[in-house]
Amino acid sequence: MSPKTQSARRKNQNQSRRNFVKGAAITCAALSGGVFTKPALSALTEAKAAVRETPQGEWLASTCQGCTSWCSKQVYVVEGRAVKVRGNPHSKVNLGASCPRGHMGLQQVYDPDRIKTPMKRTNPKKGRNEDPGFVPITWDEALDTIADKIMELRNAHETHKYMLLRGRYTYMRDILYDFTTKIIGSPNNISHSALCAEAEKFGPYYTEGYWDYRQYDVLNTRYILLWGADPLAANRQVSYYSKAWGEAIGNAKVAIVEPRLSATAAKADEWIAAKPGYDGAIAVAMAHVILTSGLWSKEFVGDFTDGVNRFVVGQEVDETTFAEVHTHGLVRWWNLELKDKTPEWAAELAGVSAEQIRRVATEFGSLAPHVMSWVGGGPVMQVRGGYTSMACHALNGLVGACDNVGGTLVANKEYTNKFPKPDHYFDDIAKKGKKHEKIDQRGRLEFPAINAGKPGSAVITNNVPTGVINEDPYDIKVVIAYMNNFPFSAPQGQRWEEALSKIPFITHITTNASEFSWFSDILLPDTHHLFEKWGYVKSIGNGYRHVTIMQPVIEPLWDYKIDETEIPWLLAEKLAQRGFTNLLDYFRTEYKDPETGVPPSNEKEFALYALKYATQPLWDPALHKGGDKFEGWEHFRKIGVWNSDPYPYKKRWSEMKTDTKKFEFYSETLKKALGAHAEKHETDVDAVLEASKYLARGERAFVPHFEEPFVHGNPTDHPFVFVDHKSRLNREGRSANCAWYYELKDLDPGDEKYDDVAKINPVDAEAMGIKNGDAIKLVSPTGELSCTAKLWEGVRPGTVAKCYGQGHWVYGRLASKVFGKEPRGGNNNMIIPADFERLSGSTAYYSTVRVKIVKA
Repeated sequence: MSPKTQSARRKNQNQSRRNFVKGAAITCAALSGGVFTKPALSALTEAKAAVRETPQGEWLASTCQGCTSWCSKQVYVVEGRAVKVRGNPHSKVNLGASCPRGHMGLQQVYDPDRIKTPMKRTNPKKGRNEDPGFVPITWDEALDTIADKIMELRNAHETHKYMLLRGRYTYMRDILYDFTTKIIGSPNNISHSALCAEAEKFGPYYTEGYWDYRQYDVLNTRYILLWGADPLAANRQVSYYSKAWGEAIGNAKVAIVEPRLSATAAKADEWIAAKPGYDGAIAVAMAHVILTSGLWSKEFVGDFTDGVNRFVVGQEVDETTFAEVHTHGLVRWWNLELKDKTPEWAAELAGVSAEQIRRVATEFGSLAPHVMSWVGGGPVMQVRGGYTSMACHALNGLVGACDNVGGTLVANKEYTNKFPKPDHYFDDIAKKGKKHEKIDQRGRLEFPAINAGKPGSAVITNNVPTGVINEDPYDIKVVIAYMNNFPFSAPQGQRWEEALSKIPFITHITTNASEFSWFSDILLPDTHHLFEKWGYVKSIGNGYRHVTIMQPVIEPLWDYKIDETEIPWLLAEKLAQRGFTNLLDYFRTEYKDPETGVPPSNEKEFALYALKYATQPLWDPALHKGGDKFEGWEHFRKIGVWNSDPYPYKKRWSEMKTDTKKFEFYSETLKKALGAHAEKHETDVDAVLEASKYLARGERAFVPHFEEPFVHGNPTDHPFVFVDHKSRLNREGRSANCAWYYELKDLDPGDEKYDDVAKINPVDAEAMGIKNGDAIKLVSPTGELSCTAKLWEGVRPGTVAKCYGQGHWVYGRLASKVFGKEPRGGNNNMIIPADFERLSGSTAYYSTVRVKIVKA
């Protein structure tokens, strides 16, 4: 790069950043001109500095939300500044353990690129190439502007054109996400949930009636069978599993179905490097082996009335010959799907050996019931992933592992309060506005989105751009969004850029200016969950549930406000000044301090009282119902976490929330739900499945079964299946402005420090003439990204694997090469097309697209 070019780039970068984040200290000489170099001092190298006496600090309880583990933490605070993070030893879920994400919170909270004050856009044009020209404003000016925009909608009877977009949340969420939205008068409270794992919940719900994430009893298990899950890096409870895995693998065998050698696969006994999208074929073949070998659980499932095993390859079975105990439809499942699904059949499809499939299935069944079939997002967040979710999870029912020691568990009971319903605060405008169709088009024929058996009840987050761009069912005029960044985190994020450019007014509540912020009109500086806010979350693991609080533990450097409590209160005050008092009346009347009965008088009291109200049954000894017992609020706040009673094994057997109360291999629950959706659209279930891109017809639609994956791109033009995966360092895409993220990136198998690599099998690379370190592009039918080639045997031939997390063109001085213009690395979502697992509403990330590799 010439000195002239470098000087121009430096000027461009610094000017853009100054406009975006006024007052940020522009330091870090190692990053001048957008050129990224290794720092002189390693985070893992002992500093040779003079020893001085360190002031005494204290450990204060809080919670990390760097991923969905939601670990209870303690922060060491010295003179108002956080200097260390560790797991809270009082938690029975994460047992005092911590993963790298928690420590990275220190770099985030003191990130000089954080938004420090409210800001407003000065450039009326919106687009990726339009610098917003943000300038600082006061909280009063920002909130006045937002309130005026909302009142314009109310005065025009267009409240349905208001939308709330939720990203990372606490369980204070309903105040802003749900109740504020409804009191204003809109149906459009849109969560990020479909970007997480709704398809992962699909299988357990339509087999055992549980719509949520599971926990896994790893210390008591004898066999761990993983499907696209990576507990040591990217699954829930990473801290706990990192602590417990050594003991777990000492007691149990581990097999993992995964096209790349993940951190967990590297520690496994069996790595089944299957073709992406063929997990379902392997799962039904394993079920076939378990049945033909007589290895199913007689205690949980039942047996033939005469004790003779009639599960013989290719032969149908008379249902009347089998007496089921805690399950429903086993023989029908065999007749409809399993009888011909041999390991040889699956091996040919999945590209693995029949012998390995048979061996793993036999060992799994032989060690049952203290085994687990662990379903991750990889095999199910696909266009046809719902039935794969059912097939993989059905193995738990087949061997009696559900609710059993060493098996898969649901959530333990907890006793928090739900917030007061706001129904009495809906005026006629709100009641009318709430009745409109949601902007994500859930519930249409092609989008059943069946959350917990209710058609049209699941969010379809990544379909929001379709509704906005096409103004279908209407146009959106006002948006409030918090702790989200959908143009970066959602597949084919280009659609979000187009949609956000159309919306007249957007408020973004965030810690760092992100790609979403670039299209916003008002930016509001948010608190950091681990250090600066009041809130609580619930999480499960290790046979317990904990409720862990977050609280302000440091002295804030700038005037941040809490997204889910303080900002709604301040907005309610502004709306009341304009004659619309309903929201403020609701807050003042319904949220009193449980200890004094005093109503809140300002936003800080409201945030505290709302948290105390929600958690009162946990800390008030007079209301104790189970789990840990506290002396009062201050005692609970000091400890920071409540733990449930131990898990009640087998309590749900024949008491499941399915239509039959049994574990359903033939899902009457799904049959009813699909039937209701078909009836709504005056058609049949076959038509619903066709519109949803599924192949099953007739009765097969109600049993776990294999379907060929639906993959965008043809093998001739795009020969490699793209494998997206997550890192143990990714704080949900928010890590890329942390130096430790780059320095420790090689913690992920196959990855490199200070680089963004696509892992290619050496056999494939040699055929293309690609060498280690070559600059390459990955090109799909919907986009392209730039990165570096990494030749690695840990990825299956015919695939290319790349970690999600880099590719920000906004976010901060480390995250991008030129702020607002040039990304550092490549964002995987630029090449993944926007498609869906439509039965659940889940976004499809995996086995969704083919790519070609070209030298840059």
